[in-house]
Amino acid sequence: MDSDAAEQQHSHPPKLYLHPRREPFEHGLLPIPKLFFTDGLQSLSHIKSAILSSTPNHRVNSETLTRVLQIPLNHSRLLIETISVVLHDDSDPLLKATTPKEIDEAGVNVFDLLLFLYIQNYKRLLPKGHKDSAAVADVWPSTSAFDGILSVLSPLQLVRSNSRRFVPSQGDEEAHQLSYLHKHIGNILCLLADSVQGKGNKEGEAEGEGYESMVLSAHKFKHLGFLLYFGDKGSQRFPLSQNTPFFANSDPNMPASPVPAPQVLDWLLENISSAQEHLSERMSTKENGPSSSSDQDVAMADATASSAKPSSSLRGPSLIEGISKSSCVKQTSDIKGTSVKVVNCHESVIYILAPVKYATVYGCSDATIVLGAVGKAVRVEHCERVHLISTTKHICIANCRECVFFLGVNQKPLIVGDNHKLQVAPYNTFYPQLEEHMNQVGIDPKVNNWDKLVILGVIDPHDSLSHPAGGSDTQSESATCLDPDHYTNFVIPSSVASEQAGSTIDNPFSLPGPYLASQQKNHKSLEEVKQLLRNTELDETQKRELSGALHSCFKDWLFASGNVRQLYYLPGE
Repeated sequence: MDSDAAEQQHSHPPKLYLHPRREPFEHGLLPIPKLFFTDGLQSLSHIKSAILSSTPNHRVNSETLTRVLQIPLNHSRLLIETISVVLHDDSDPLLKATTPKEIDEAGVNVFDLLLFLYIQNYKRLLPKGHKDSAAVADVWPSTSAFDGILSVLSPLQLVRSNSRRFVPSQGDEEAHQLSYLHKHIGNILCLLADSVQGKGNKEGEAEGEGYESMVLSAHKFKHLGFLLYFGDKGSQRFPLSQNTPFFANSDPNMPASPVPAPQVLDWLLENISSAQEHLSERMSTKENGPSSSSDQDVAMADATASSAKPSSSLRGPSLIEGISKSSCVKQTSDIKGTSVKVVNCHESVIYILAPVKYATVYGCSDATIVLGAVGKAVRVEHCERVHLISTTKHICIANCRECVFFLGVNQKPLIVGDNHKLQVAPYNTFYPQLEEHMNQVGIDPKVNNWDKLVILGVIDPHDSLSHPAGGSDTQSESATCLDPDHYTNFVIPSSVASEQAGSTIDNPFSLPGPYLASQQKNHKSLEEVKQLLRNTELDETQKRELSGALHSCFKDWLFASGNVRQLYYLPGE
């Protein structure tokens, strides 16, 4: 019976369901007003025609975008760079470009651009209250530098001041994204489809006679992979084109005939509905069944030092949640999938010494967070008094206060939303496997744009909470550069970074002159003090007094710099 069951299971692989690609929705939304189209399909159809008439190779550079979208050149470049970190096709020429010149020469495929522009009307799921408010009250700081001014804040600022909010579960987000795609997939297909020769259609028409006369080619169908993929219970993703009744086994030398757009739409709607039902059943079973340590939505408020396990969905990110007054260390072997989320961690030190594609830090306070090598994008949101140390290609900072970012970043950092008293500084640490991890995910240590900030607006149209009726936008508060005299290296303890050997023995990013000079000055001063102590003869009483004075000064520095967290929360302490 066992062999028969095994054979039957082998002959019937698990059913594949459609899933939304999280990356465009989580890291690809830009709060640029001119990217929002109230008549979405009609405007984008005109943009499609304008671009295709001037770009025979279907690639769009920043100058063309500036002309067609009527946005500044720096916004066009930001748009292309953002698309580059959320693209689904690893063979796209844009992903091989590294310098601004190469990125502009590669340009972006017009159909990827159209899908990117269309989803700019997506509204994020509202944050929900945490199921254990008592635990939250225990870990969240009781006082804040902003508590004294809450009574005079505007409604928009008051929303931003309410930091006791919690990121929706992975299941809730996926359901929200599926619902959005179910509603809009007809319009999205219209942007990819072509009119049948001789049967013209009305531009921007998703229904009726015009839509009935449209067809979709295999090449255009592949671009839907920007938003959707098939997956099973494992982490593997399967492209749409490999799991459809259309274009099956088509010879590249003899492309399959285009398929009527309504036929493709019916198939997509059926599969999205099936995915919604499956997700709803899975979430219902999870809510009614016993809790599991692998449950992606289980908070980790009781997690202890280095024994804390990240919860994860096999398709979703590894989730490190609820670490309080402790430390958490994650190496490559601990991270499942290609992305990680650090959520609601307070008064802690978090080390994620691994190569990943995406990272999100949400709702943390009074913490030091070290992200190893993030090959695509980092998003930091609703954080207070956090020191973030990371190498990455792209970073977006939104609605943060009194945070310091030590960055090795290839693209210009993006700052949006309601921020206060942010500081940026060059990258300041290393661990033995760092350069290997950077090479693995494609981060260039020769390019660091840590101080070349791009500042957008305070209001985020993708967030219902930050977009009150009648609200007008202003530019977000920028960040200042950390004073070089306050710049210090962050030393990762050997006990933390000792999973395996590596070749990195120093910071792989070159330091700017003032920071290098400050570092050399501090090193020289330290050596002079050490030499002076060696040459000074002291009796026992004087030695005790000197030792006490040094300890007192060191303690003052630890608290002033925030490094006291690292000392208190060393793994195993």
